[in-house]
Amino acid sequence: MLIFGIVISFSSRITRILQNFIYDNYPNTGGLKVHVNPINSGGEHASHTGAILTIQDITNIKKLEQIRTEFVSNVTHELKTPLTSIRGFVETLRNGAFEDKNVAEKFLQIIDIEAERLYMLISDILQLSEIENRTVDENIKPHDLKLLMEQILPILNEAASKKNIKITCDIECGLKLRANSDRIKQLMINLIDNAIKYNKESGSVNIRVCRSEGRLIIRVSDIGIGIPAEHIPRIFERFYRVDKGRSRSMGGTGLGLSIVKHIVN
Repeated sequence: MLIFGIVISFSSRITRILQNFIYDNYPNTGGLKVHVNPINSGGEHASHTGAILTIQDITNIKKLEQIRTEFVSNVTHELKTPLTSIRGFVETLRNGAFEDKNVAEKFLQIIDIEAERLYMLISDILQLSEIENRTVDENIKPHDLKLLMEQILPILNEAASKKNIKITCDIECGLKLRANSDRIKQLMINLIDNAIKYNKESGSVNIRVCRSEGRLIIRVSDIGIGIPAEHIPRIFERFYRVDKGRSRSMGGTGLGLSIVKHIVN
């Protein structure tokens, strides 16, 4: 963003003047771009009597570049890890592991798991991109939240039953929300799925939806391991994981909560 230009006379104080101007007007900047255009007092051969300085704060530009670089790096890493695993097991199978039926079956199961992980990651990346790029959603309509929840819970019951987790739902009657139903389902599935994954055996997940001061409050709570306070400000960042090893072993892509945030926004 172009800020403004200033005219100053050339003198031995120019450096100090410029420094003071920057310190006073851009105390928290992450970077400035300065263009200097000399001013001539006369004709072509006249000496320079001043200059116009155009100062542009590029803090946000640098932040966006950093986010883009980190995103590409993270995507590359997340794609490379399962692909490396798949290639390794395929090579082992081709070198003779197929002769042992038990070993071959185990390796094929791992390949299937890693392929599913790749599919989930690519699917989440595409969904996130679609949500970010959609400026106008033509599918926004009033929806009964209780009915939506009745459609969502059967999808999650299998994952919950594997850990003997009880899901309870408390939704005030008649609550309606103007939204894209597919996005709301996706939001709820991501939140509840996280609550199941990071819960303890025979735990519980409670979903409560109520109205407060003209807003709908959706709260998903569990009795799992929780999130340390220092990690909470970053949980909606792409690919951010509190426990990277644990998240990957549970099949997480690191994009679920980022998708939730963009749907809400």
